[in-house]
Amino acid sequence: MSDAGQMVKVWDAPLRLFHWVLVVVIAIAFLSSEEGSALNNWHVLSGWLAAILLVFRLVWGFIGGEHSRFADFIRPTRIGHHISSLLRRETEPSLGHNPLGGVAVLLLLALIAGTVWTGAFGGEAAEDLHEIVAWVLLAMVGLHVVAVIVMSVLERENLVRAMITGDKPKARHPGGRDAIAPRAVAMLIGAGAFAGAAYSILKYDADAFVLRSPESYEHRAENGADAMSTHTGEAHED
Repeated sequence: MSDAGQMVKVWDAPLRLFHWVLVVVIAIAFLSSEEGSALNNWHVLSGWLAAILLVFRLVWGFIGGEHSRFADFIRPTRIGHHISSLLRRETEPSLGHNPLGGVAVLLLLALIAGTVWTGAFGGEAAEDLHEIVAWVLLAMVGLHVVAVIVMSVLERENLVRAMITGDKPKARHPGGRDAIAPRAVAMLIGAGAFAGAAYSILKYDADAFVLRSPESYEHRAENGADAMSTHTGEAHED
């Protein structure tokens, strides 16, 4: 039976939703970073949303669908062979992330974490570091986009479409099978991680999901630090 027209299921729906929502959130975060931006009041909110998405992805990397799991694509021993194949232009289509794509995923997650951490908890002292990490993240995103385009051409496969539909053509993956889907309990745990992250953020910042300027958040953080210093000083006096 011909594989023409047949598709192989690769990316589960929660991962695809995470991916495209994160794209929007990061775009808003950068477009709202300048004080004079019309979206400036969205900056803090977008940062907290990125934090929630990050927590979900870390959890989903252990319990999600087959190709969503870190164990499926974190394989350092394959990186050398993959690079040499690229240099020889002998690339083979990969159902999930290829070895370099897996590295890119980890770097992007680490940079998102660094950007969120320095922005949310670093205070004024980490403002420059926050900006540096954010620009490195933007550069990595740009590199990722270029890599997706290049690999789509080399592998003759629309990788963007695959992340939208979740499927890849079976004709490009002879012998490929549908990925193992996430279990119902995984969906519940994923939803719990999402809700738990949102709850924890609200406990730390009650106005986390309210539109406001970054300056107002910085003022809140400074007041919190002053209050903590005062409380500590009083404790020492006692």
